[in-house]
Amino acid sequence: MAMLGHRDPRMAVRYQYLAAGPWRRGVRYRPMNAAGCARRRLVLGALTALLAAARVDAQPPRRARVGVLASSTESNFGPSVKVFVAGLAAAGWVEGRNLTLDVRYPGDEYTRLSALAAELVKLKVDVIAAMGTPATEAAKQATKTIPIVMESLSDVVASGLVSNLARPDGNITGVSGFSPELSGKRLELLREIIPRVERIGVLLNRANAATVPVLRATEAAAQQMRMRLYVVEVRQPAAIPGAFEALVKARSEALVLVADPLLFSELPRIVELAARHRLPAVYETARFAERGGLVSYGPLTQERFRQMAAYVDRILRGSQPGDLPFERPRTFELVLNLQAARGLGLEISPALRLRADHVIE
Repeated sequence: MAMLGHRDPRMAVRYQYLAAGPWRRGVRYRPMNAAGCARRRLVLGALTALLAAARVDAQPPRRARVGVLASSTESNFGPSVKVFVAGLAAAGWVEGRNLTLDVRYPGDEYTRLSALAAELVKLKVDVIAAMGTPATEAAKQATKTIPIVMESLSDVVASGLVSNLARPDGNITGVSGFSPELSGKRLELLREIIPRVERIGVLLNRANAATVPVLRATEAAAQQMRMRLYVVEVRQPAAIPGAFEALVKARSEALVLVADPLLFSELPRIVELAARHRLPAVYETARFAERGGLVSYGPLTQERFRQMAAYVDRILRGSQPGDLPFERPRTFELVLNLQAARGLGLEISPALRLRADHVIE
């Protein structure tokens, strides 16, 4: 047998391992003749071509223009927009290179959303990324043809945005963080922290139609748990201090905040007022607990906006929004703020601390 590394004049010698493991004693080799070498070159050439084609397909096929319509202030939605833009970049859509991004914020005025949505339509964006139910409603009114990828914590079917989560069929798809069962779980958290709690204040904004299904789910859960709800409506930030005074006057023992972009934009003030009036509060997003709120339980915020970016990418590459089923939350997180608990004179049980995904000392 020819020695390894030497040429047999009768063969174009290549050696292949026959033994199971590499670098083992007793490994035998066999020569590959010229025909085998040719076959190998053909196979390798075909694989190289396929890999090259895959790399080409992985690149964005063209330049795109994406409109982003948020439901409230830049301070509220700015971090989420950054997550969304990072998700697009990971998919190959880079602002300034092959992507033009048009971002619109209405501030604290939902009434501005219709005009902002019309602006994006006039710009002939390829896709509108609508963050929050009010923004989605405005985008839906502005266009029936431009694809809309939405994000919301609401029941998008009950809100009338789509008729079916599995197959939306129209020009809207996206991510729905609505999980009605979480309304009951938030009340359970309050009762676990305050065993005898009965009177629960609810702060919401009825200008956002998405709050209605959430309120109904909360009312149903409260009835089963023999709790009484006192609902206070807020439509403008200026009304928030008065709303807390009304909650205290009604002898509310705890607070539930119904998700709403306008209320989320007032996060620091709401957390401060809850602490001042000694109202233990449960929130839907971790940002409140991280900023001094007592407890939060809900879907991961960043996950939803990454999912939005993935859907925008698929639509830009040719998918139809009506064929893309709505994404639902995959992960929920429980965040406890022990400093806030101490300020309220509350003791958080070791069992609840162990269940928490994040405990703020």
